Amino acid sequence: QVPVVESGGGLVQPGGSLRLSCTASGAPLEHFGIGWFRQAPGKEREGVSCIARSDRSTYYADSVKGRFTISRDSAKTTVYLQMNDLKPEDTAVYYCALDVRGNYYCSDYSAGYTYWGQGAQVTVSS
Repeated sequence: QVPVVESGGGLVQPGGSLRLSCTASGAPLEHFGIGWFRQAPGKEREGVSCIARSDRSTYYADSVKGRFTISRDSAKTTVYLQMNDLKPEDTAVYYCALDVRGNYYCSDYSAGYTYWGQGAQVTVSS
């Protein structure tokens, strides 16, 4: 399977910022949808954000709107999730996932994503 790798997680104080990165063996990602999901202990995995093929649409969960931003780099080999004003409830393992269907939309439905990273821990605590 295509290796998907997340990076940029860590420990941050409430109100701080982190930027997560997602790559897939350096391959261009502009033709695929990329989703960010997270799972906190004792909770179901939830969709956080996604960006569609050729950036035709984006999605943000209500809980992160106005604080998180998803984007691609200029080479279109990396997708970022900029996380600002982090809150303790943002603490979770964050997963990057690749949607190979090539649709001009994206969703928070995890079944639509084929390849997944192993996760990056984000801990928000004082």
